[in-house]
Amino acid sequence: MDCFVCFAASITPQPRLFVPFLFDVFYFHLNPKLSNIPKKVKVVEVGPRDGLQNERVLVPTEAKISFIERLAASGLPVVEATSFVSPKWVPQMRDHTEVMQSIQKRPGTSYPVLTPNLKGYQQAVNAGAQEVAIFGAASEGFSQKNINCSIDESIDRFQDIMAAAAVDGVRVRGYVSCVVACPYDGPTDPQVVARVSQKLFDMGCYEISLGDTIGVGTPATMSKMIDAVAEKVDIENLAVHCHDTFGQGLANILAALQMGVSVVDSSVSGLGGCPYAQGATGNVATEDVVYMLHGLGIETGIDLDKLVDAGEYIGVTLNRPTASRAGAAILATRIKQRKNIVKQNYEKKMQQTQQEVSHKREQEDAKSDSA
Repeated sequence: MDCFVCFAASITPQPRLFVPFLFDVFYFHLNPKLSNIPKKVKVVEVGPRDGLQNERVLVPTEAKISFIERLAASGLPVVEATSFVSPKWVPQMRDHTEVMQSIQKRPGTSYPVLTPNLKGYQQAVNAGAQEVAIFGAASEGFSQKNINCSIDESIDRFQDIMAAAAVDGVRVRGYVSCVVACPYDGPTDPQVVARVSQKLFDMGCYEISLGDTIGVGTPATMSKMIDAVAEKVDIENLAVHCHDTFGQGLANILAALQMGVSVVDSSVSGLGGCPYAQGATGNVATEDVVYMLHGLGIETGIDLDKLVDAGEYIGVTLNRPTASRAGAAILATRIKQRKNIVKQNYEKKMQQTQQEVSHKREQEDAKSDSA
């Protein structure tokens, strides 16, 4: 890597985390080789939809609603709420209407939903959705396994949604799956990714999210792919959606940032996977992404502590520890701080008790002397 961010391990963290020296932040942004790094990044939280859809145990509706509201309270600008797909195919999303109608929506936060067809779109709009997402694949094999049709046929199916959205004033985001490789077809040709992305953009999608669905990408393969797509769709209209199967998620995101991408999809606690891509682990954890972005001096508008709270909440709900390294570190620090507070309170109480006992003995001795 052309640069590094040095963390001050010798200073007291305020409030809980080590912070980068200002010099390092300036160095990062002033380095001409990194001039495309954005000053502000929009983080799209996909945990409630992409994160939970692969969970075998059904999450209670009330827990989903609380999860979404906690995420929004952290300052996330976009929280993908649910998917209006048939419960036959994705049982976890069976309560999409109730979830969408029950969320206490936060001003300034967008709550898009996934709509695979016109019926799903109509249900979503009736439930109050103001933004929807559609999805295509850059792999014929994945397209056939996922929605039982070819790439071109899948995109054609979305024409009705795009027409209806234009009339309704609903924004549409486009996902492209398997942008690096496919579990069925192997490596993906970047030119195919570019072609699919351009089709979705030309149809009216305001933003195209490029998904490394099985998490095999590296900074090199991601950069090559983004280069190809950026020739067809402006970089300002692109987002990256990285799964972390091989631990390359953050590195791939950094590579995308260096190319000027300013929108990043992620999932709190690293939740996720794909029902149609065996072996794919969760998305890159939002806590890790935000920690890195803040360390680079990039504005997100997100409160990391509150984000960790949301991750802790869903972890308790799923009876599972967080997969976020930053989240786990912050939670461990909190536990240590709580233990120290308990210890300090105990020692203070013991000291007060000893002082009270000593004072009482002094009073008794004084009485005995006077007698």
